[in-house]
Amino acid sequence: MAQDLKNSLLLPKTDFPMRADLVKREPGRVAHWEKLGLYDKIQAKRAGKPAFVLHDGPPFTNGDVHIGTALNKSLKDFVNRYKSMRGFRTPYVPGWDCHGLPIEQKVSREIKDQNLTLTTAEMRAKCDEFSEGWIAKQKSQFKRIGVLADWANEYKTKAPAFEADILRTFAAFVEQGLVYRSKKPVYWSIPFETALAEAEIEYKDHTSVAIWVKFAVPAAEAAKFGLPTDKPLSIVIWTTTPWTIPANLAIALHPEVEYAVADLGAERIIVASALLGSVASAAKIEPQPSVVQTVAGAKLEKLAARHPLIDRASPVVLADYVTTDSGTGAVHTAPGHGAEDYQTGLKNGLEVYCPVGDDGKYLNDGRVPADLVGLTTLETVEDLAAKKPSPANLAVLKKLAEANALLAKAKYQHSYPHCWRSKTPIIFRAVDQWFVSLDKAGHRQIALSEIAKIAANQGWIPAWGEARIRGAVESRPDWCISRQRSWGVPIIAFYGPDKQAYLDAGVVRAVADKIAAKGTNFWYDASAAEILDGVKLPAGWPAATELTCGRDTLDVWIDSGSTQAAVLKRGQGGTSWPADLYLEGSDQHRGWFQSSLWNSVIASGAAPYKAVLTHGFIVDKNRQKISKSSTYQKPQTADAYIAQHGADVIRLWIASQDFRDDIPVDDEILKNVGEAYRLFRNTFRFQLSNLFDFDAAQHAVPVAAMDALDRWALHQTATLITECTKAYDAYEFHRVYQLCNQFCSVTLSAVYHDILKDRLYTLGAAHPLRRSSQTAIAAIFEALVKLLAPFLTFTADEAWSFAKTGKEYSDDSIHLQDWPLAPSEWTNPSLAAEFDQLLKLRAKATETLEPLRQAGSIGKSLDAIVTIHRQSANPTPDSALLEKYLSKLPELFIVSDVLLSETTNPNLGELTITTATEAGLTRCPRCWRWVPKIVSTPHGEVCPRCAEALNS
Repeated sequence: MAQDLKNSLLLPKTDFPMRADLVKREPGRVAHWEKLGLYDKIQAKRAGKPAFVLHDGPPFTNGDVHIGTALNKSLKDFVNRYKSMRGFRTPYVPGWDCHGLPIEQKVSREIKDQNLTLTTAEMRAKCDEFSEGWIAKQKSQFKRIGVLADWANEYKTKAPAFEADILRTFAAFVEQGLVYRSKKPVYWSIPFETALAEAEIEYKDHTSVAIWVKFAVPAAEAAKFGLPTDKPLSIVIWTTTPWTIPANLAIALHPEVEYAVADLGAERIIVASALLGSVASAAKIEPQPSVVQTVAGAKLEKLAARHPLIDRASPVVLADYVTTDSGTGAVHTAPGHGAEDYQTGLKNGLEVYCPVGDDGKYLNDGRVPADLVGLTTLETVEDLAAKKPSPANLAVLKKLAEANALLAKAKYQHSYPHCWRSKTPIIFRAVDQWFVSLDKAGHRQIALSEIAKIAANQGWIPAWGEARIRGAVESRPDWCISRQRSWGVPIIAFYGPDKQAYLDAGVVRAVADKIAAKGTNFWYDASAAEILDGVKLPAGWPAATELTCGRDTLDVWIDSGSTQAAVLKRGQGGTSWPADLYLEGSDQHRGWFQSSLWNSVIASGAAPYKAVLTHGFIVDKNRQKISKSSTYQKPQTADAYIAQHGADVIRLWIASQDFRDDIPVDDEILKNVGEAYRLFRNTFRFQLSNLFDFDAAQHAVPVAAMDALDRWALHQTATLITECTKAYDAYEFHRVYQLCNQFCSVTLSAVYHDILKDRLYTLGAAHPLRRSSQTAIAAIFEALVKLLAPFLTFTADEAWSFAKTGKEYSDDSIHLQDWPLAPSEWTNPSLAAEFDQLLKLRAKATETLEPLRQAGSIGKSLDAIVTIHRQSANPTPDSALLEKYLSKLPELFIVSDVLLSETTNPNLGELTITTATEAGLTRCPRCWRWVPKIVSTPHGEVCPRCAEALNS
């Protein structure tokens, strides 16, 4: 009989198939979406609607998708799925950055390992093949993460048509007279023997050797400037790059700084008066040197000191950038190895002298001391670990000491630029390169004006992004756009018999048209005459047969910065220019955001985006970047994380973090997110399993006729929709996560669902209260599953499919649905206020029951009767509320009964608990409530309420 009564309960459908084995189940849904053509269906549904264009920044095609890249692509997917559900057309064309050093580096290593010798064309073919292989791999990995995109219409920077558009963008630079060739210092990577862009360097803490070096002043020279001649005299410079001493051509002083001639006993030195003490301390000179004379820097201009290692003069020049913050106030000047030195050299007619070759070794140019020739300035990774100076630094130190020119030396800790790929310090090296002038024609001011315009529309998200990109644009020197690599888009420049460079916008465009059909290998395979066949050459150019093709390639930031022209301007995949949003990591203010801005401003006169959203980097629990952390050993590919947790858990973790800051990840964080995921999934399971006999068309109850508890739940859902929509609009995905988590764990699980179980399981199938609750559950499910669909892209789609078809897969995907909108009748502030009070009383009842449960006086809360005492002489404002809802309080408190008691005893508490047995009640074996009596039915003895349910 007991089993018969149990079978009479309307228990949830227990075979509901949503399971937690995401790793196994998710790939099937990816395949289903592809078979369905889900991306195309979404675009077709929104055809004719306003577009929201998120332009995809292209990842390098040189390795597995990193968890940081998965973060980026998931955030983009959140935005696109949300905007689509809000009614926008969301064309999303993914892209790939295919050229440049990262790919050439890996291919070169493979070639070296195989002991191969390849031509440039063969090398480029290998790079092309390498890149294509990783495009296929990364595409598969992005799909596995759940990213929905126009994969059939992707862009590749190595595609001939795209390469042609890169060159057309470059032609716009040339046409405006912005491109020039000059020999001046650039960031130089010794391991890769190429110039680097500012975005290709990273600053790291570095230990350098600081040296104080004496440049002797001949007595005759000293006499000309009124300096004492009775003892040897030297000007002391300070530098942290000893290897640049052979390139020294001058000493810079500040014209208004006071310099002291200090007596060391056997000799005298000239340093800034303000720095004499620190120089004496570094050189361990005691007592403090006496000052025999002071002189303004301006009075020493053109004083010809002598180079300590090479027989040549090192004249004094004047420069306003010289400070007395550190050093000696006398700046070692090597125009071939520093930006300020270069400018000083130009001003004073100095040679741009660089005695270091592409490989970082001293050249045999007849001026470098013979015993330095061939020594490298490179500090290897091993040298850095051992804090060991480069061979060139060590040799220069030795020679200075032997020449009695080394006054002092010390280790010096500072931040220094490193090559982002080799992780070794760069050198500043003057070489002939192509540059773009950023100030000519006012382009820098236009760029700054566009930045301000975007800020006025609150388009920098977070707001500090404006200051970051403004600073980068304001301080950026002319853009060095040439690279000494093979795998890239060639600079369409020709050289005549006299080595003169020839560059023309019309010629670049004509060659671009040919490259659009043949690809850039045409540049390397054909002669200049063949390339220029049919091209009209400008007046003054040599004949095509006399020209040779340049071999420099364009900076890859020109490539990726041209996507706004090659993709958006052409409307590829339904996109448009400017984009509504760019979304990348915060390092891209110096990188893609900036290169896109420059390209677009120069070529089109405006920014290519309306808004820019940035995210932080993945860090471990100690806030260290995981790629640099010594304590975090987990593989950092997206595949590794998904194989362990499933894509939806990883996506939910991303959604749970305030991505505007750095994003921490460790096992504990993912474990907590896994619990939240199970909460959401189990919420869907509970809701759907209790709708197994509900057909909205037949059984839905109008809101006005619904039970108060259900109307309260709908009010809470309406509030959730409003708050989540605001958070999505502000790209505050972590806020959506928090709101939904709180809603499911507290509003639903701890309160609403917990209370509903009795009416859902024990009332008759068609009981008005049960149908009222099912109506609410169905509405809440539909709202909640849509709110979470951008994050839980797999799970939400599965739940929606089962809700609408009872099957695992449906052609009517959740991602084809509209965003939830709460009907106005759901909002009921007065009802919400009443329930706020009732739920506070419920919480007090639960708190009072718990000690009795712990003591074993009661088992389930249904074993209790709650009596609420109120002072008859001093009724509270809640008295009317209690009377209004008294009949519903047992269900609300999940007890067998709730009584109101009038009392005058001031010592009596507000609540007391009486056990049901003390009240002489009988337990119903079906619903477990304690009741005054039970009645007989064909199924056994039950309470009258259950008898009614059984009879129905």
